[in-house]
Amino acid sequence: MQGLRTINRAFSAALTLVGLVGAFVLMSGAPARAGDNTFVEVTPNSTQAGSRVHIRASCDTDNNRQANVHSDAFGHVVLKPDKGDLTGDVTIPGNKEPGDYPVDLRCQDGKTASTMLTVLNMASPSKGPATGGGGTAGGRGTGSLLVLGGVALVATAVALGMAGGRRRTGAGS
Repeated sequence: MQGLRTINRAFSAALTLVGLVGAFVLMSGAPARAGDNTFVEVTPNSTQAGSRVHIRASCDTDNNRQANVHSDAFGHVVLKPDKGDLTGDVTIPGNKEPGDYPVDLRCQDGKTASTMLTVLNMASPSKGPATGGGGTAGGRGTGSLLVLGGVALVATAVALGMAGGRRRTGAGS
């Protein structure tokens, strides 16, 4: 009974953790909004120097006119109307220092919004990671054999456990 309670507590803690992580992911993916429908977002919001990012914004009800975006990460960008939003793309210079950079939207009617862009500095590997020779990946049916072997091992353990339980029950009678 004590083991069952421990398992229930562990399961409950795992579900709580999954819920908290899910809430964090949903909240961090939301665009920064100022006012009712004025916002700016950068996708991806964390990227390597030298990468291209997409900017999407809204100036509330005035999305038929261009708007300006500025950031020390990439300079000035003019966003143009596109299917109800304002959009643009820009490449972050390859020599940009890593760090967090504000991205500021200024609409023609004076409304503003901002979000944050994180520039990363990750060295590119010269070759892939040493993950083995690929013995389980190649060949036809190799993966299936591993799965079948695992199922057979589990079935054998269950059968031996049941046989051992019967022997103990029979010996006690």
